[in-house]
Amino acid sequence: MKKETKRTILTFVIAIIIPLAIGGFSAFLTRDNMNIYEEINTPPLSPPGFLFPVVWTILYVLMGVSSAFIWLNRNGDKDTADKGLLYYAGSLFFNFVWSLIFFNFRAYLFAFLWLLVMLTLIILTVINYKKIVPLAAYLQIPYILWTAFAGYLTFGVWILNR
Repeated sequence: MKKETKRTILTFVIAIIIPLAIGGFSAFLTRDNMNIYEEINTPPLSPPGFLFPVVWTILYVLMGVSSAFIWLNRNGDKDTADKGLLYYAGSLFFNFVWSLIFFNFRAYLFAFLWLLVMLTLIILTVINYKKIVPLAAYLQIPYILWTAFAGYLTFGVWILNR
């Protein structure tokens, strides 16, 4: 196998592991409080709790693949690529902390506001990714949609459990 092919594969593997590890660590830190989803009032269209880890795993893989494309193609416009990756890192941080705010602290309004910042970071990621590798931006669309839906759920939980 060529050195360049090995480097590309390694980039994709690492890029996928990063969001999966962050999501896994967040789940580990909130594991004792995940049961609250079954105990609180939830808005219409709330999916069953078992669906969340499945969806997030898929999203984390898409996020990793997307970031690998950007990392491997940042030579053309390094500033835009690096800005996109920075927004992506920010969204991962906000994603990680959101679970703690929602599940561990049960601060639903703050979790909703936190999610709005996260959604903004994801949109900024997409805008920058699109300039480098449009496919990388398109792979982020499910992340935007799910985060917007999570915003609806979070806001609904706040309203219904005040």
